[in-house]
Amino acid sequence: MNITVRKPTEAEKAEMQSKPIWGCGVSEFDWYYDSEETCLLIEGDVTVSYDGGNISFGAGDYVVFPQGLSCVWKVRSPVKKHYVFK
Repeated sequence: MNITVRKPTEAEKAEMQSKPIWGCGVSEFDWYYDSEETCLLIEGDVTVSYDGGNISFGAGDYVVFPQGLSCVWKVRSPVKKHYVFK
């Protein structure tokens, strides 16, 4: 089970602009994805630890978290992201 991090296409950027925004301050917390989440980070710096290792991402990254993933979020600078659950 892997987390995908990449730069979004222009179409993906445009689509994500209409999605809700979630924000979080500097913190560390456990999270479980009971459905797939796709998000576009507007700001922030995060490292997520999971069975596959650690992955870091930040502003401008397009991230897909698979359904069934258990992980720990370490937010190093405040996050703001557009998101959608599928």
